[in-house]
Amino acid sequence: MNAPRKCQAPAPLTATGAQGEQLSFLPPPPFCPTWPKRGTLADKALGMLMDGRVIDHPEFEDVTQSWRLGAVIFTLRALGWPVETIEIPSPTEHSPDRVIALYRLDGKYTAQALAMNGGAV
Repeated sequence: MNAPRKCQAPAPLTATGAQGEQLSFLPPPPFCPTWPKRGTLADKALGMLMDGRVIDHPEFEDVTQSWRLGAVIFTLRALGWPVETIEIPSPTEHSPDRVIALYRLDGKYTAQALAMNGGAV
């Protein structure tokens, strides 16, 4: 019989801005992610994030030939991965309020996930 895993709480999912972060009286959920199926876009994105990379849509598309990074990040979060979003102003002449998203996974979660998985990815 396997011993139960000890889980740790994830970090906030979005970067805090000038307004700060809303406090919660509830404890955050434990860090107990599910690994995506091998070879899927979620698996490829998670690998990039666990390598310590901050990824954006063009980089993800270069690696995977898929432009669906937002949907993949949604899937990873649904699986319990605390992927952070960093919003960067990126105005253009036609869209002065344009903002792009960068995604990252804090290295402490990579270490915890690898330890929970016996060091294997």
